[in-house]
Amino acid sequence: MINTIIFDLGAVLIDWNPRYMYRTIFSDEAEMERFLTDITTSDWNEEQDAGRPLHEGTEILVKQFPEHEENIRAFYGRWDEMLGEAFHDTIAVLKQLKERNQYQIYALTNWSAETFSVAFERFEFLKWFDGIVVSGAEKMRKPTPEFYHILLDRYHVKPEEALFIDDNYRNILAAEKLGIQCIHFTSARELKVELMTLSIL
Repeated sequence: MINTIIFDLGAVLIDWNPRYMYRTIFSDEAEMERFLTDITTSDWNEEQDAGRPLHEGTEILVKQFPEHEENIRAFYGRWDEMLGEAFHDTIAVLKQLKERNQYQIYALTNWSAETFSVAFERFEFLKWFDGIVVSGAEKMRKPTPEFYHILLDRYHVKPEEALFIDDNYRNILAAEKLGIQCIHFTSARELKVELMTLSIL
């Protein structure tokens, strides 16, 4: 029986997109996309999510691409402008789960410890969780099995009694290998349907 629900945060409950900020810098959309794809790559950003200090990640990239220094420094210098709104439809589902008072509800997120505090102050609903495990603080991230185990061990969660919700299929597969039941998040509407099918909502 499921007694624990674990949420991912980015793209499930919180909208984060570097384009929100970089559209104020680049007038050419294609040029911006090349910068995001070739310079400030997902792999580079994930190193900060895994605990590398922001200043270190920034200096590595500036050294590699000195001609893009100003735009690289803007990534974390203006990071708060990349943070969009909460996804209110998903927040409503979270609220319903919380109000049922039947489940322990946690968050497991790939997020830099240095920037997570900005989100924590901005979004009141983050205080609803019984615990949040942040990759940057733990110096490891999804889909590393050990990262999932930090949450399971810290909060005494049995994998077979947990449900994990994440938009990234890579992370879903890793959780399933640990014996955790999962929902691959695509929309709040679909999430609600799946939770009702499982008799969780």
